Amino acid sequence: QVQLVESGGGLVQAGGSLRLSCKVSGIFLPVNTVEWYRQAPGKRRELVAQITRAGNTNYADSVKGRFTISRDNAKNIMYLQMNSLKPEDTAVYYCKANIIRDYWGQGTQVTVSS
Repeated sequence: QVQLVESGGGLVQAGGSLRLSCKVSGIFLPVNTVEWYRQAPGKRRELVAQITRAGNTNYADSVKGRFTISRDNAKNIMYLQMNSLKPEDTAVYYCKANIIRDYWGQGTQVTVSS
């Protein structure tokens, strides 16, 4: 069974950093595009960052210059490095990986205090 396991969330002060990880297991085909989403209570789930298998990246304007998405194709692990965190970054962060179809992680809470 394809499974995405996320880790790295937690509580951090404004201006701090966190690195989220998402490991994909149970696959027998290469992972295509990987994306990170986030959703705060009462808000829509939004696309934060995207990286293709070739390494092309896209970012939401709100995180551009602060967040970096990367991937280790050999280990099937994707990362979201979050720097200069702001309270408005507080949300549940989800990873999504495409292998023929889309698979989602369970989400990990990121809380940024003032």
